[in-house]
Amino acid sequence: MKGYIEERAVDIAKYIIEYNATVRQTAKQFGISKSTVHKDVTERLVQINPSLASQARVVLDLNKSERHIRGGLATKEKYLQKQQHCQVKY
Repeated sequence: MKGYIEERAVDIAKYIIEYNATVRQTAKQFGISKSTVHKDVTERLVQINPSLASQARVVLDLNKSERHIRGGLATKEKYLQKQQHCQVKY
């Protein structure tokens, strides 16, 4: 494996652990795709640093289990904003 890919995988895992970040947030931060983040953490990092991969996996699993809640909150916020905009308009 190329050195920069290994280094990126380690940096990604550290970022996820430090900021409790989602795959989407991490991908945006590093300017890469969500699938690359996922592959770096679940496949590449396991070979490089299994302990770090395990720690990152805990955060990713937690985020995955909570995503339906965040999605519902985002939808609720969207419609509250829409409702407030309509009330101000009329």
